[in-house]
Amino acid sequence: MKVLITGATGLVGTALTKALVADGQTVCRLMRRETVSAKTGPARQGSPQVLDVPWDPESSDGLSFADSQGEIAGAEAVVNLAGAPIASERWTTQRKMVLRSSRARTTRSLVAALGKLKTLPKVFVSASAIGYYGNRGEEVLTEDSKAGDDFLAQVALEWEAEAIKAETLGMRVVRARFGIILAKHGGALPQMMRPFKFFVGGKLGSGRQWMSWVTLEDVIGILRHALENATASGAINVVAPHPVRNAQFTTELARAMRRPAVFAAPAFALRLALGQEMADSLLLTSQRVEPARLAAVGFPFCHPDLPSALIHVLSPP
Repeated sequence: MKVLITGATGLVGTALTKALVADGQTVCRLMRRETVSAKTGPARQGSPQVLDVPWDPESSDGLSFADSQGEIAGAEAVVNLAGAPIASERWTTQRKMVLRSSRARTTRSLVAALGKLKTLPKVFVSASAIGYYGNRGEEVLTEDSKAGDDFLAQVALEWEAEAIKAETLGMRVVRARFGIILAKHGGALPQMMRPFKFFVGGKLGSGRQWMSWVTLEDVIGILRHALENATASGAINVVAPHPVRNAQFTTELARAMRRPAVFAAPAFALRLALGQEMADSLLLTSQRVEPARLAAVGFPFCHPDLPSALIHVLSPP
């Protein structure tokens, strides 16, 4: 199988590429033109199975693939992981425009470009996030739950709306709503670990907010499931089956790191540091999300519970 991937150099994209190549698949990483030299054509990155193809998501005609050698021809699947990091900068007006555009506009351009191919891929897996649900307190959330009304929920709604348009082209569309991805070398976990390394870690705010998490290993397994199973479509919550409260999460993280968890960060301090909207959306929001559709098909999670998951993620390579 040949798979096109956007956002292929990020945490999830890198791991997915590695897994697909190990299984004998071919991966075309759609890279921005400034990243890949058009003079030499698609570049091979350490493996004849990995091809870098220039693309232009801001092109006026939707999206132009600089694919003179026809490397993407015959692609059977697309995984759209493009999107600027949510937590890397404060949410200024300009930054929020970038977060929105890098998801919704890029997905719109990608779908438009795919529609111009002579042979369409069969499946389009597009990233989304559990931010779709907004702050929901104690409510148990499944894929059928309604969307929230805050900034991240609106971004996710627009993001998914653009992905759904691929259905009109005849592709099977899966919207992967990612929870907090646990990985030692990237994502949110290294930031969470930092205060514990200096013995000043603890719960955030009241600590009662629900956190829905998943290991990177299970993320890759779920994406593989979405690619390979013709019955998988629509929204899928990419989370482990046992969400926990923030207080429990920090306790388990401290235990795995052999550090104390006694220095709580009050909500007002978090809002002062990040701004109220960003702090509330990323650190204080409560999302008790369950992977109902994965449970219905008996998806075998490698790490369904938090204590063993953290031990696995933090263990030496």
